[in-house]
Amino acid sequence: MKKHIIILALIFTHLSLFGQVKYYISENGNDNNNGSSDQPFASLSAARNAIRDYKKTHTEDVSFTVTITDGTYYLTEPFILSAQDSGTPEHPIIYKADKDASPVFSGGKNIKDFQIQENGIWKVKIPECSYYNWRFDQLYVNDARAVMARTPNSGFLYIDNIRENIWSQGSGKVAERAQQEIMFNDSAFTSVKNTSEEEINLMRIKAYHKWDFTLKYIDKADKDSSTLFTSGRGMKPWNPLTKNGRVVLENYQAALDTAGEWFLSKNGTLYYFPLPGQTPDNTEIIAPGLENLVLFDGNSSNDTFVENIKFEGLTFKYCHYRIPQSGFEPNQAATALNAAIMLKGAKNITLSECEISHTGQHALWFAKGCSNANVEHCYLHNLGGGGIYLGDRHPLNDKEHTHHISLNNNIIQSGGREFPPAVGIWVGHSSDCKVSHNDIGDFYYTGISIGWTWGYNPSQAKRNIISYNHIHHIGWDLLSDMAAVYTLGESEGTIIRNNIIHHVHAYSYGGWGMYCDEGSSGIVLENNLVYSTKTGGFQQHYGKNNIVKNNILAYSKLYQAQCARAEDHRSFDFTNNIIVFNKGLVLKGVWDKADIYIDNNIYWNTQDSSYNFVDLSFEEWQNLGHDKNSYIENPDFKNAAAFNFQFKSKKVYQKIGFKPFKTSEAGVYGNKDWKKKACLANYITEEFDKRVENNLKNEALIKSRL
Repeated sequence: MKKHIIILALIFTHLSLFGQVKYYISENGNDNNNGSSDQPFASLSAARNAIRDYKKTHTEDVSFTVTITDGTYYLTEPFILSAQDSGTPEHPIIYKADKDASPVFSGGKNIKDFQIQENGIWKVKIPECSYYNWRFDQLYVNDARAVMARTPNSGFLYIDNIRENIWSQGSGKVAERAQQEIMFNDSAFTSVKNTSEEEINLMRIKAYHKWDFTLKYIDKADKDSSTLFTSGRGMKPWNPLTKNGRVVLENYQAALDTAGEWFLSKNGTLYYFPLPGQTPDNTEIIAPGLENLVLFDGNSSNDTFVENIKFEGLTFKYCHYRIPQSGFEPNQAATALNAAIMLKGAKNITLSECEISHTGQHALWFAKGCSNANVEHCYLHNLGGGGIYLGDRHPLNDKEHTHHISLNNNIIQSGGREFPPAVGIWVGHSSDCKVSHNDIGDFYYTGISIGWTWGYNPSQAKRNIISYNHIHHIGWDLLSDMAAVYTLGESEGTIIRNNIIHHVHAYSYGGWGMYCDEGSSGIVLENNLVYSTKTGGFQQHYGKNNIVKNNILAYSKLYQAQCARAEDHRSFDFTNNIIVFNKGLVLKGVWDKADIYIDNNIYWNTQDSSYNFVDLSFEEWQNLGHDKNSYIENPDFKNAAAFNFQFKSKKVYQKIGFKPFKTSEAGVYGNKDWKKKACLANYITEEFDKRVENNLKNEALIKSRL
């Protein structure tokens, strides 16, 4: 007995040296070990449980450090942290990668033992699918997101006609239950006619409309009339599916006709059409299994917070989002999803140098009751949904209100792969947050979205600072009515400054750099460089008392700035800005009717001498009392055509009181490898430019379909 006491004493002395308790996790560890460097655990849960046990038998405050060595750790369940797993401000609990290690926590399962059929398609029967009804809606092949079997293989089918049958209206504008009859021409229906009735129940339709996206299962198909039937909530009157709307059909075997596609049958057989050069031996195929990888499960309403925990240098991959039978009803910013790492009731949490990728949903969400958290130097990419979401969709008071979250020096790229309306960073009903020095690129809808109230109803999105971010290659040609930075509702104290924004495009209308949408109020937008957008560096739908000053807005393709609605109050001040362009209108909308103060600006057309201010010449515009102290004059940039907006001299910009700002300070900072990681691959930027060019060429056709 004495011998055992001595051994335990030695272990605890080793672990708690200098007020620190240290545990270790290794790929070759065992959860029955004691967690020392010589006898490491195999899982995060074992280390967490060891910390719980230590706390039960020790009253002194100590810091806990869990060090994780290199390797891939497969999670069979989410790693859950509750209030009992908290540290203190003086003694936090740290889960960190070992020196020079990059441990990966995976929610996926390797799929092996494929057989090659005569047609070259691989197949394997997955027992878990057959016996436990396991299904997955994403698949990864050699670390890339594979394409679920779809028709057409590229581009879209177009709705020939649509009819909705209301089953139950309910009390709202959107029917509680309805059926949609979606009709196609016969040529678009060829693959459906080759599909069995059993597979029809697996088939889904994806529809892309305005700023939103609908995904629904097919209830039945009338092959004679080329009509698909879906059901669920009724279509939103302000954003319905329409004739000529763009759709994709997916998840049926007849669509498995192109290399890179996959399909999971009802009986659990996975089919994969390999890309050239792929063999079962040189190909890793991973199906995601867990819907959440990490849960911080506090309860702010009863003061049981998860507090003072740090993640350092950890990677989280392969998180599944299972499409419910109800599908995905239109949902702006895809706020109906969850996240790979979900936090609620969490305070003083830090994630640094972490990576989250290969998700079916959002990467990270600080939901209700979170505060004083930091996410810094993290890399979020290949995301089915969005990057980082802050706060709730509804205003929550007191302890349940999320506030004071800092997002700094992160790279957030290539999102919305499953749910295109998702955004890079979403600040809902959250206040006093700082979003700075992030690189956000390659999203289909919006880069940063702030506020979640339409109109002048109560909003809790106050005093948020959006600064020094680099936001680019946003929108593509998929959705509309979007921007690099998008605001909603009364947001007093919110400042959007010193951001670089460029390459923003939209399918039809929209595609702005900075967009103050419904009710946006009390916002300052200053010192931003915005260039290469579709419909303007700035747009305000409607709002109150915003200030737009000291910005450079350059080379929008259709209009340089827009204002959509005139109201009986001051909408915004537009001063000390420089607008340079080579095509399109200067101002579009109701600038001449709204209560706007506009003065001390410079306008310069690098192509010719035409200037269109809401269908007025500059002289006519000034005669209305606007821009009395503004100029049409070359601002003397070093090379604006090459997007170099440094000044050659002070002479011109000093006339309007413009104050130069350093564009080089925006974006991520650190070593050259980190900065290089923030650069999108050439094939992405080249494809973006190609899609933009084609979209503009087909503008007349697109308008005819709306």
